[in-house]
Amino acid sequence: MILLMGPAGAGKSMQGHKLADEYGYAYISTGEVFRLLITGHRRAEMLEGKLLSDAETIHVLDKVLDIIDTKEQFILDGFPRTANQVTWMLGEIAAGRFEKPIVVHLNIDENEIRARLSKRGRIDDTDEAITQRYQVYQEQTQPILQQMAKAGIVIHELSAVGTPLEIHKSIVTALGI
Repeated sequence: MILLMGPAGAGKSMQGHKLADEYGYAYISTGEVFRLLITGHRRAEMLEGKLLSDAETIHVLDKVLDIIDTKEQFILDGFPRTANQVTWMLGEIAAGRFEKPIVVHLNIDENEIRARLSKRGRIDDTDEAITQRYQVYQEQTQPILQQMAKAGIVIHELSAVGTPLEIHKSIVTALGI
């Protein structure tokens, strides 16, 4: 399992799709899955930049993981985002559901994120939502990298600045594929 991590706008989806296409891996974007499956009030909150609860996230991801062969290599984009989600993932690893992942953490600053997301054209990429998602990422998600490192998970810190091909090459090199 390859975990693609980084703030919104770091290029996780682009790189995840490219890796999946090039190497034949299953690719799961939690953001895409949530935009497909979450409706009503919770969807409106998502569009404001709010994250789903850990229980909601794990419930949806658990169902998605049931439909793929987790013994084969796959890419997971946008999970985990909180300490509780890491704890759940480590429990699933201990239970033998899948192997310990390799993390590719794409680093990018907030100004570059704003420039990228303003061009993306998604309805949920408002200034307020971008600020909210980046702040939540800094406060909740970035700290879990230490939690995963303590659990023996390899983390590759890579720059998300450059051309998509340059970034892809650095990911492939880091993964040794």
